[in-house]
Amino acid sequence: MNLFADIRATVITALTAMQSEGTLPSGLDFSNVAVEPPRDAAHGDMATNAAMVLAKPAGLQPRAIAEALAIRLLADSRITSADVAGPGFLNLRLAPVVWQGLVHKALVSGTDFGRSTIGAGIKVNVEFVSANPTGPMHVGHVRGAVVGDALANLLAFAGWTVTREYYINDGGAQVDVLARSAFERYRQAHGLDPEIREGLYPGEYLIPVGEALKEKYGDSLLDKGEQFWLADIREFSTQMMMQMIREDLAALGVSMDVYSSEKALYGTGKIEAAINTLRDMGLIYEGTLEPPKGKEPEDWEPRVQTLFRSTAHGDDVDRPVQKSDGSWTYFAPDIAYHFDKVQRGFDQLIDIFGADHGGYVKRMKAAVSALSGGRVALDIKLIQLVKLWKNGEPFKMSKRAGTFVTLRDVVEMAGADVTRFIMLTRKNDVALDFDFDKVLEQSKDNPVFYVQYANARVNSILRKAREAGMDVSDATLAAADLTKLDHVAEIEVAKKIAEWPRLVETAARGNEPHRVAFYLYELASDLHGLWNRGNDEPALRFLQDDTATSTAKIALARAVGVVICSGLGILGVTPVEEMR
Repeated sequence: MNLFADIRATVITALTAMQSEGTLPSGLDFSNVAVEPPRDAAHGDMATNAAMVLAKPAGLQPRAIAEALAIRLLADSRITSADVAGPGFLNLRLAPVVWQGLVHKALVSGTDFGRSTIGAGIKVNVEFVSANPTGPMHVGHVRGAVVGDALANLLAFAGWTVTREYYINDGGAQVDVLARSAFERYRQAHGLDPEIREGLYPGEYLIPVGEALKEKYGDSLLDKGEQFWLADIREFSTQMMMQMIREDLAALGVSMDVYSSEKALYGTGKIEAAINTLRDMGLIYEGTLEPPKGKEPEDWEPRVQTLFRSTAHGDDVDRPVQKSDGSWTYFAPDIAYHFDKVQRGFDQLIDIFGADHGGYVKRMKAAVSALSGGRVALDIKLIQLVKLWKNGEPFKMSKRAGTFVTLRDVVEMAGADVTRFIMLTRKNDVALDFDFDKVLEQSKDNPVFYVQYANARVNSILRKAREAGMDVSDATLAAADLTKLDHVAEIEVAKKIAEWPRLVETAARGNEPHRVAFYLYELASDLHGLWNRGNDEPALRFLQDDTATSTAKIALARAVGVVICSGLGILGVTPVEEMR
């Protein structure tokens, strides 16, 4: 139940009635009418901009509309006051019974409280991680994996039909480098000194690959040129790396629905089909691009190339898809891959990319717009870097040097739950510091501890109540006389609970799972604040001499726990029931 959406529906009903009586002209567009929390909580519980957005098209003063609307809204028993503020904003206050009723709904719904249908079953593909299959995942991949997985959870919770997808970048030169690097470990497995020359991957993670190659091929490849073994070792090594990546993701609590291969696009006609589809639209032509300002990109060359007219779909410049020598640019298979997703019937596409892919955003959106006829929306989330710290010193990583910090290192040091939560404490496009000391400390400054501690406190209240012989089942708590929650501090906690369904919908519409982490911290803060006030005000303590009063107060705490568990479920974090 989204209370804000319900009150907005009441506002729209009132506006429609005002049209019927002639107070407002007909034909007005109500789509921009909003009901939201006010910027200053002292002004009320909710605010609507209805008068502000309708004044100009209605040809009326906003205050006149707001005053007429206020009279209509006050007929609703849930609304206790409707005050016009400033040029025409309308601030609303709701009766305590409304907030108390949200506690009941949370208890009846359980962790489904806040679940929405706004996604309407729309098919969305969330592609994330998509790391090169050349080694174990490093910390740079962790954040993208967590953001992608939490976003998929959020969208599913809000009613979308979600597919999680990993695009295996196994079609480029990097997998040839992998094969040559693995061959040196194969030689090492036979007692020979590996020649890890410049450009190869030196990491020790390839030693098991070399051992596996020895077991499969014996010494039959040692004296042969790479033309005899490159393709086989490339395939073998890629499969082993992907198995390692799957295990790394599992350690983080991430699983994919689909793994797609870049290599499968080559030699199958899929790239040609995608480019020809664009050609049929008049969007492919032969031409020479102007030299770019500053650093030259890899796909620019000062001669005639095959170009995609991406400027017709919002890009800054047209983009090469085929070089003058007939080979495809990096962009071409990506076009084909996204065309495949469009053809699979997805209504929305979301790509989670590293920050270094910023230059790819407009061209990729242009391709999807063209290939889907504007039907399919593509949202690209860029993930900024994570800086690791420990003992006040930065953790350095260098993939080429083989000394990088792996995903598994982070999970083993901090735990999957802590890692996931902390990765969502900043918006995806903001850099994040991950301090191993701070993320494990037990303090208010550590958001994951603070939220988990709130849930543990709820469970502590329930345990103590059971020890006192009380029935604190959800059914009993839902039947409590919640009018006993009449203190302003208790109502404030109930109001925060009421924000959860709206928060889910807002975060899902914006593809912003970090909002869930922010909200959970605020909700935990409110619970801790109520607990602490009980130390000075006995009437606010959760366990009272009167059973009916205790049951109502415990119901409020349990409702907080329900929402925390629901939110942590979206983040992929296991709630902690007890903290020692």
